[in-house]
Amino acid sequence: MRELVFATNNLHKTAEVRQLLAPDYKVLNLQDIGCTTDIPETGKTFAENAALKTTFVHTHYQMDCFADDSGLEVEALNYEPGIYSARYAGQRGDQANLELVLKKMEGQSNRKARFKTVVSLVQNNQSYFFEGVINGTLRLESAGVKGFGYDPIFQPDGYDITFAEMTMEEKNEISHRAQAMRKLITFLKSAV
Repeated sequence: MRELVFATNNLHKTAEVRQLLAPDYKVLNLQDIGCTTDIPETGKTFAENAALKTTFVHTHYQMDCFADDSGLEVEALNYEPGIYSARYAGQRGDQANLELVLKKMEGQSNRKARFKTVVSLVQNNQSYFFEGVINGTLRLESAGVKGFGYDPIFQPDGYDITFAEMTMEEKNEISHRAQAMRKLITFLKSAV
């Protein structure tokens, strides 16, 4: 089994991705490799932020790794929170971020939104990028207790439930991260 570092401390993301890459790869996160640095996400795009993380891990730990940057883009909010999704309310905190989006969306009839993920991979000193997008709408209030982040208010197109009402398996079939990860997995398997 090959090892790959997923440059994240997010245990929810780690669990999702471990399930997607099993049994071919053992996925380690930043905690697993002893990285306690809060890697700055100073890029202006999802791709730049993902690349900052993979470059840091590859440079300091000499391990092949991948990272993602993901976010919610709301059409009526000029595609905010975007790259600021994790700290939209000023600091990390899923509930505060979700509440801020709901507050800003009060009275908005256009509820269109999308989740976007860009995965950066550094393998054998080469960089690659993979993208996934899922469109949907924002609910007026939270529904469901599964998932994390904005999952309780995001209803993907073609479904009558939110991400937070889906099982991890259901979400992994359609999510933005799963789409990008499938592209990564296809690439990794073709490169062996």
